[in-house]
Amino acid sequence: MDKRYPIGNFDYDKDHNIADAEMYVNQIEELPSKVRALVSELSEEQLHTPYRENGWTPIQVIHHMGDSHLNSLCRFKLAMTEDNPIIRPYDEKTWAILGDYELMDIELGLIFLEALHAKWTAVLKTIKGDDWKRTFQHPESGINYTLINALAMYAWHGNHHLAHIELVR
Repeated sequence: MDKRYPIGNFDYDKDHNIADAEMYVNQIEELPSKVRALVSELSEEQLHTPYRENGWTPIQVIHHMGDSHLNSLCRFKLAMTEDNPIIRPYDEKTWAILGDYELMDIELGLIFLEALHAKWTAVLKTIKGDDWKRTFQHPESGINYTLINALAMYAWHGNHHLAHIELVR
């Protein structure tokens, strides 16, 4: 098993079905409680143990998911209020070493993730029918992501990092 991608890679070429939106929204909604339950089983030492060599610790993974999913919330709202907006990319590795991850304890990271996912889920539940076909453009790749494909990707992203935490356990 490749510890970098314990659930496999996300298929960026696949067009995801709008009929699956509710399933993906549920995965987004349930992620924080799954993360909280999983890390409650870890010792203090495990919380500071990378899931692989040169990988992140569970605490870093939690803070990274907060950063990533905050950006996603903004991307979804932009796509719902503008025509194919060009989103702003960010350097996740640089964000991870700014120092805030070390200054904030795991509980604050979990609370942030929970509040963020509650807000994000509320926004996602407002998207209906053909609105899932609305797009945003990533300037580095030039890809126009439909919201349904972005939703599938972020549902995968949460499960991907949940599996990283499980590797530490």
